[in-house]
Amino acid sequence: MTHASQWTLVAAACLFMLAACQKAESPPEVRSDVAEAQAEASQDFAAAQAEASADLAIAAAEGDHQVAIERCEALAGDEQQRCKAEADAALNAARDAAQEQAGSAPQ
Repeated sequence: MTHASQWTLVAAACLFMLAACQKAESPPEVRSDVAEAQAEASQDFAAAQAEASADLAIAAAEGDHQVAIERCEALAGDEQQRCKAEADAALNAARDAAQEQAGSAPQ
């Protein structure tokens, strides 16, 4: 096979593939594809929303933690340590709750 005839075959194959790409799908195929794309988009949105909600909850908990730690500074000794431990525990609980909520969101 000559070089020119190989290029002719390649060009013909490319034209055939391009023609096949332009073929319209049947209405039932289109409805099915659209429904599938909508379901996937809805799931992606729900997952992103849950993640954003968890991120906001964690950010709020971290802010509350910083305020609580600063308030603990007014105390002394064991009372201050206990106050900081409570603030740390509250932060950890809030983080766990936010991550659990995000993990239970639809994927």
